[in-house]
Formats: sequence, structure tokens, C-alpha cells
Amino acid sequence: MTMSPSLPDNDRPPPVRFAFDRQTWKEIAYLLANLPMAIAGFVYTVFLVGVGVGLSVTVVGLPLLALGLQGARGLGRAERARARGMLGVRIDEPSPMPRSRRDRGFFSWLWSGLRDPVGWRALLFSFMRLPWGVATFAVTLVGLFVLWPVLPYIARGLTNADRAMVRGLLSPSDELEARIAELESDRGVVVDTAAADLRRIERDLHDGAQARLVALAMDLGLAKEKLTADPEAAARMVDEAHGEVKVALQELRDLARGIHPAVLTDRGLDAALSAIASRCTVPVNVSVELPGRPAEAIEGIAYFTVSELLQNVSKHSRARSVSVEVWRSHERLLIQVTDDGVGGARLDGGTGMAGLAERLGAVDGLFVLDSPEGGPTTVTAELPWRDRTDATSKTL
Repeated sequence: MTMSPSLPDNDRPPPVRFAFDRQTWKEIAYLLANLPMAIAGFVYTVFLVGVGVGLSVTVVGLPLLALGLQGARGLGRAERARARGMLGVRIDEPSPMPRSRRDRGFFSWLWSGLRDPVGWRALLFSFMRLPWGVATFAVTLVGLFVLWPVLPYIARGLTNADRAMVRGLLSPSDELEARIAELESDRGVVVDTAAADLRRIERDLHDGAQARLVALAMDLGLAKEKLTADPEAAARMVDEAHGEVKVALQELRDLARGIHPAVLTDRGLDAALSAIASRCTVPVNVSVELPGRPAEAIEGIAYFTVSELLQNVSKHSRARSVSVEVWRSHERLLIQVTDDGVGGARLDGGTGMAGLAERLGAVDGLFVLDSPEGGPTTVTAELPWRDRTDATSKTL
């Protein structure tokens, strides 16, 4: 009996031989230990399910079952460790259960515990292992005395079945676990980005409009004092204060435009991108071909992505022309900004590209930078498309 060809290369055991090498003895020990481990897991499973379901009509049944599923995770952890140490199976640990009951509430914790797929799969694994543990223990024990010349091949075949069971029932779902990790990372990015935006707005208000308004109040107070003693000086001070009011209003408009421009809300991406293109120091050709308007959040991210990219072009690219294209492809909103500058842009180059990539990644978007030395530079951004009407109806 030979090793199954379906085993991954990174944890494929050494070729089986007639000689009883170290790996063969590990496999024999694993098979002999299957029986006590299977008995312990089977007893735990039958007791937990029987008691938990039997007492489910009382107040302690379901919480006991939820706690028991967390204990089943421990059984699965022990089996994975045993398979890693004795069979060389490389298998990751699944995501841990959230442990904070105080923040989530008792019923939320109970519901999460009862529908824990990792715990239920560990119980299924423990329940199925008893007949297999008896069979492998018996075959291996007989083989040690009767079939020892071919026992390495028998052990390899039996442990290959064990490897398949461990991978099938105790390994985390690659797609699900990767998605959980990605969402946890994206949540952190969103929180950090929101905090940074709030700090930026606060700093702009404090250093800009607020400082001007404080100075304006002081000037008006001085003008009030001089109104009777020196009317001409008071008039000049009022005139200067009027100019400060205009500057403060312009700063507030710029700040509001940085938060969410009115033209984007009123007229959509085409007009908003044309407006920021007109302020760019490099001639910009804007092409927007959309069948409708996306959800407000997606539209805002698309706007600020193009705005940041055009600022980078003005500051760093030394380009003579830029093109901005926006279109929809199936359920994705695509943005492509191309300039004929010197190139050499990098995600770690300190131009804000990494921040843009993180912001798009936080909403399941993509950010691709192609900027060879000498140019041209092409940035492609991709966002999920959500219709504005669908997004609105979900909030109602």
C-alpha cells in the first residue's frame, strides 16, 4: 500500500520502506493511541449531546451545550497537535471564539457558542473515531506480531486515512478563515482612517478658521472701543475684519469640500471629478461612463481616491497630461488614472499610495500601481458596485 498522491507536498511523509525507521514508529504509535483518544472523545461527545439536549428544556441545558462545544474545540486542538507531532500534518488552528460575554451579552454569547462550526465538527470527528480507533488499534497490534514485514506499508495507508480525516474535519475553512482575518484587518483600517480624518478636521479647524475667527473677534472688539474716539481707525479695522471673514468662509468651504463636496452630492461623480480636475496643475481629461450613481459611500471613496491621485500627480509626477477614466464592469466600479510623468511611484514611497490601498481594501476594493522608472504611471482602483437605491432601501 503506497502513500496517497493527494497529500500536499509540504507535509508529505518520507517514502515508506520495509525498514522500521523513525517515521514508521511514529505512525505505529499514532495508530495505537487512536483507541484511547477515540474512547475519550466518544464518551465526551455522547455525554455532552445527551445531557445538553436532555436538559435543553431547563435553563442549564443550552449553556451547558455551548460550554461543551468550547471543550470540543480543546479535543480538536489536541488531535491537531497529535497529528502535527506524529504524522507531520501541517494544519492551522481555526479562529478562536470571542470570549467577552460582558460586552456582547449572555444571549449573544449563547447563540455564538451553539452555532460554532468548529466545535460541532470536532464533536463529529470524535464521534466517528471510535470504530476507526478500534480497527486501527487491532490491525496495528496484530501487524506487530504477524504482519511485521509489511507493517510499514499498512501503517502508512492507515495514517493516510487519518491525515485525510484530520484535514477534512479539524482544519479551518481556508476561505472562511481568510475572510475573517481580512475583515478583522479591514475593521482596524476603517477605525484608524476615521480617527485620522477626525484629527485632520480638528487640526484644520483649530489652525485655520478657528484662529481667524478668534482674531476677527479681537479686531472687532478693538474697533468697538475706537468707534467713538477714532471713527476712521475703527472703520479701517472693520474693513480688515470683513476681509478676514471672507478668508475664514473660504477656508470653511475648502474644509467642507474636503469632508464631502456639495457638487458630488448634487451632481455625481462626473461633475465632481471635473471640478477637481480643473484645479489640478496638469491638464486632465476626465471620462466617466456609468449607468447610474453608486451608493454614497462608494461614490465618496471613488472621489477622494481620484482627488488624492491628482494631488500626487501635481506634486511628484512632472507630467504633462493626465487621464481619468471611470466605468462600471459587472458589479465593480473601476477607476484608472494615467499620467505621462517620470514614474517610479511606489506604495511605500511616502506619497499616500499605501493609505489609498488600505482604504480600498477596507471595502473589498483593489488598488494596483504600475509605475516603471521613466513612466508612464497607471493606477487602477476597483470598488464593489452597490446601487444607490438598494443602499437606501437597506437603511430604511
